[in-house]
Amino acid sequence: MSTLPSGQFPPLESVTRPTVETAAAAFYLNRRPQTLRCWAVYQDGAVKPLRISGRLAWPVSELKRVTGVAK
Repeated sequence: MSTLPSGQFPPLESVTRPTVETAAAAFYLNRRPQTLRCWAVYQDGAVKPLRISGRLAWPVSELKRVTGVAK
């Protein structure tokens, strides 16, 4: 299993964008991107994504809530 280098994404506490892409969300949740895609298809994951122009966008506020990071 390959892991992403921690330097590729900023700490979740410092993210100010409303959403992040699947790769970043997977990094913050310590899951593989494919797991998050399955959550989106089956609508049964810890975080529900938004669909914007056919792409998945993961709400940062929900990622912070699930991971316990202060807002």
